Amino acid sequence: MTKKIVTISGGTGGYMLLSGLKKYTSDISAVVAMTDNGGSTGELRDELGVLPPGDVRQCLVALSEASTELRALMNYRFTEGGLKGHNFGNLFLSALEKTHKNFLEGIDTAMGILKVRGRVIPVTGSNADLVMELGNGKLIEGEDAIDHSLFQKEGVKKLFFKTKVKANPVAVQSILNADMVVIGPGDLYGSILANLILPEISEALKKTKAKIVFNANLTNKKGQTEGFDVDDYVTEIEKVIGKGCIDFVVFNTQKPAVKLLQKYKEQEGTGFLVEFHEKKKNDRSFRLIRGSFLKSGEAKGVKGDTLASSRSFIRHDSDKLAEIIMMIPELRKYDRIMRKMM
Repeated sequence: MTKKIVTISGGTGGYMLLSGLKKYTSDISAVVAMTDNGGSTGELRDELGVLPPGDVRQCLVALSEASTELRALMNYRFTEGGLKGHNFGNLFLSALEKTHKNFLEGIDTAMGILKVRGRVIPVTGSNADLVMELGNGKLIEGEDAIDHSLFQKEGVKKLFFKTKVKANPVAVQSILNADMVVIGPGDLYGSILANLILPEISEALKKTKAKIVFNANLTNKKGQTEGFDVDDYVTEIEKVIGKGCIDFVVFNTQKPAVKLLQKYKEQEGTGFLVEFHEKKKNDRSFRLIRGSFLKSGEAKGVKGDTLASSRSFIRHDSDKLAEIIMMIPELRKYDRIMRKMM
């Protein structure tokens, strides 16, 4: 029986995850944050008054079964002229929003054109501007500003929206009906929590009978999550969705090549690899699944990408990640078989 899978991730991490999962099932619902306001996406939001297309585009391309040429076109970035830095796919989705009643209807049309295997679901159809309140009372407004800020010393008091934002009912229902909800990988604040802080989404995650899986990030972010280990991420997520909600954590144990480690250390400083400390806690409610889930080599940037310098070049292997995730529903069955054999 095909499992109904919902993903809540972001950016390149979401793309890698969905690219692997679509090889196993077509019953995938990718829930996407609507807070991005940087790069090409931010300019389109400001100039055209549209909702952010960037992360939606990445999910659409990941799940697309259209021709290689069409998928490449959706990722093409202009390198000169007035459109320099803009992505064709972002322009395409913005045009669909303008020619339809709203962004959500435009996405439905895009899914048909791109022959999407599954469904891409914006977490809201409303304009969503993210705000972070620090421990010292300072406010950082906008996902892009948050993404480029160093605030770990002050601590995060609260993450919220500037105006009232209502969750997309389709996203809520997909979580309630799911067999498995996969959270991450993705930026903790701008991609993951930007979805979960919607009350309707956090409530759905508390009520769903689905198994909730957290894909632990490979690396931490300088000035934001430096030194975070698996338990720290789980704690921050469960502050929003409820303690004990995460059933499984997928954790990579493979170390990147020395050359990549050095390059990343120069960019992010120390404490950049996410680790798991066995003896730190003895009351964990989740089951840890360890393995080698790292993509070999260095991820290459896209020509014309104005945010290339801020994108991670240590990434998950989409096939390895998807394979272990699809095995999770069967783990308890295997456990029972092994107990009987013993």
